[in-house]
Amino acid sequence: MKVHDLTPAPGSKTRAKRVARGIGGKGGKTAGRGSKGQRARNTVRVGFEGGQMPLHMRIPKLRGFKNPFRVEYQAVNLDAIEDSGLTEVNPETLLSQGLVSKNSLIKILGRGEVTRAVSVQAHAWSASAEEAINAAGGSLEKLPLPFAVRPPSSGNAHMNR
Repeated sequence: MKVHDLTPAPGSKTRAKRVARGIGGKGGKTAGRGSKGQRARNTVRVGFEGGQMPLHMRIPKLRGFKNPFRVEYQAVNLDAIEDSGLTEVNPETLLSQGLVSKNSLIKILGRGEVTRAVSVQAHAWSASAEEAINAAGGSLEKLPLPFAVRPPSSGNAHMNR
């Protein structure tokens, strides 16, 4: 097979309809534009509504608020820690167990219970989780956030609304 033997599938290529070529065939006289009026005489841009306020300008835009300083944590519950069998809980051990994703801030939540003493290093925790870990004889250590004052905004803050 050579390049000159290649042809498109039958029916996939259709010839363009040639309109306004006289009364000899279809598409003569008004060329499919109806009779008279603005659209018959000249092109009207898409979305034009005859001077009425167009739909794309009538609908409200830029509503709501996106907080550029939001801190996003990945939650790890006490029952997940209990099931994992870890005694040292920190971002590396949780990552190795597949409980959190890479470079994530960790928050320990109090669903479930802990029956053994666990040493927890996390960025944040709930009051119920702290109570349960301390009751089981464990300890909590707060890790510093990876940013000094606030999280870096994603791009331009005013553009994310």
